[in-house]
Amino acid sequence: SGSSAAAPLPEEDCMKLNPSFLGIAFSSLLAIDLWASKRLGVCAGEGSAWGSARPLMKVIEVSGHGIPWLLGTFYGLCQSDSSAAREVLLNLLFALLLDLVLVAVVKGLVKRRRPTHNKMDMFVTISVDRYSFPSGHATRAALVCRFILHHLVLAVPLRVLVVLWALIVGISRVMLGRHNVTDVLFGLLLGYALYSVVEYCWLSPLSAPALFALW
Repeated sequence: SGSSAAAPLPEEDCMKLNPSFLGIAFSSLLAIDLWASKRLGVCAGEGSAWGSARPLMKVIEVSGHGIPWLLGTFYGLCQSDSSAAREVLLNLLFALLLDLVLVAVVKGLVKRRRPTHNKMDMFVTISVDRYSFPSGHATRAALVCRFILHHLVLAVPLRVLVVLWALIVGISRVMLGRHNVTDVLFGLLLGYALYSVVEYCWLSPLSAPALFALW
């Protein structure tokens, strides 16, 4: 019995008995995130606190979906007769495709499940959409918002509306129960940073003549 008492504990047991400060902080943050997300999911179902606003939230959901943006950008690209407009639209199309690929890769790597109170009635989903982190809608909203503000000449009220739209899209993801708060916050940050990548890789007749020859 003496030899067994002196035997060291397995490493994994030591880790459980002596969790690191970072582990405790991460677990606490995760718990707060899940609690806040559930409390804010007031439109997650028809019987929720704000269930009557769910149809409006779903309209906002569609406004931030990738398919309408891709189809609208492609249509504008085909109909445009201005070289400057074609350049902007082609780069917006590139940004949207890059966003889809990056979000799909991150979701596939992290594999965080959607909140338990979410109803899987989303508008056009693919396989990785069963995962929650990050919010593709939030990423796209931040990316498109920054793109529009930099490349379209808009009056101040319209610029404010664009920013509000991006924020409302992000908030609606939590209210509908689609995402946790951290999914949306990371998505907004990722979309904001992704625009810098698009600007760095900006497609022009000089840098990508073959693409512009198609149009």
